Amino acid sequence: MNILILGSGGREYSIALALQNEKNHNLYFMPGNGATSNLGKNINITDYKKLAIFAKENSIDLTIVGPEAPLVDGVVDIFKEEGLTIFGPSKAAAQLEGSKAYMKNILKKYNIPTAAFIETSSKEEAYKFIDSMRNLPIVVKADGLCGGKGVIIAQSKDEAKSTVDDMLNGESFGEAGEVVIVEEFLDGYELSVFAICDGTNYKILPAAQDHKRVGDGDTGPNTGGMGAYAPTPLINDELYKKIEERVIKPTLKGMQEENAPFEGVLFIGVMVVRNEPIVLEYNVRFGDPECEILMPLIESKVSELFYFGAIKQLDKLDIKIKNKFAVGVVMASENYPYSASAHSIIELSNIVDSELLENSHISFAGVEEKDGVLLATGGRVAVCVGIGDTVKEARDRAYLLSSEITFDGKKFRSDIAYQALKN
Repeated sequence: MNILILGSGGREYSIALALQNEKNHNLYFMPGNGATSNLGKNINITDYKKLAIFAKENSIDLTIVGPEAPLVDGVVDIFKEEGLTIFGPSKAAAQLEGSKAYMKNILKKYNIPTAAFIETSSKEEAYKFIDSMRNLPIVVKADGLCGGKGVIIAQSKDEAKSTVDDMLNGESFGEAGEVVIVEEFLDGYELSVFAICDGTNYKILPAAQDHKRVGDGDTGPNTGGMGAYAPTPLINDELYKKIEERVIKPTLKGMQEENAPFEGVLFIGVMVVRNEPIVLEYNVRFGDPECEILMPLIESKVSELFYFGAIKQLDKLDIKIKNKFAVGVVMASENYPYSASAHSIIELSNIVDSELLENSHISFAGVEEKDGVLLATGGRVAVCVGIGDTVKEARDRAYLLSSEITFDGKKFRSDIAYQALKN
């Protein structure tokens, strides 16, 4: 197939790697990054209507949307109007991520378990709800898209009120904070669960755990994600079943009733409290860096998973998952996530260990190519992925690979997958 991938990060690079392994696709990226040009052709057409015309003129058989912003902006609707096959939710359905208030109200309306909350643009209402809360900490969220950083866990009622002030005043997240959600803090452990959906049918991928904080031991500010692993041993068949029955099925049914059938990747942030799944949030695309570790675990053709999802025929597909584990360790730039970092040359070792070569790879993200040289441009630069028969084997390979990539200011966490290995 001719396949167009929208996005420029490690998530999109990983999807492309999985597709490239099938050896019979022509790949295009919009805009891609400095390393995706080694997997296909980068294009720069930011107007979605013009991009749809490009897709028709170049016989694109399938478009896969990586990040959330194009989905919330309605790229799927534009492509479908042109008769193109595209994998992802409509603009209406993408509000599950585009508006945290919309998402929380869907959960409430269709009796999907979630934390007690208030949605408001009134400082007084928020204060009143905060004062009524019995337990600390308190969670405050900006309603709109904030690149995964619009959630503050306040350790006191005064901090929660100050956070509400900053959001509603536009100081923290601009327009994204014009409405805030204040909710109870759930004490448990978090899982990332992904369901590939076609509006009616779904396929669940192995549950993962992300590491949001920048520092070891989950210290420092939240980031887009410093690493992940899958499948996590902190889930069992009973919990998967509860998530299906109590979360995925009522969500798909509810979105049909809202005249916004959900097609694409439903990313469920689950907090497990006493073995009960409580929904923290929905995203409408693959997580990053979870995508980097899930793609190599899929034994079936990834192209078929996306294509059958796009044409609403997932019920015809039987997907196979490898009996393996994957661990991804993010290589970030020196000042991430505080500020921009200087560009620096990336040097890659010539790996001779055949076992490492066969069971690991790098997914590039914040990079550009200049005069044949790959440069780290800041943010999350790359994800080193290791595969193994155990979490430990996969982790050891990921960290061994991480020593083979160097650039000025490189930093990473040394404890990825600690949840699975601490016992």
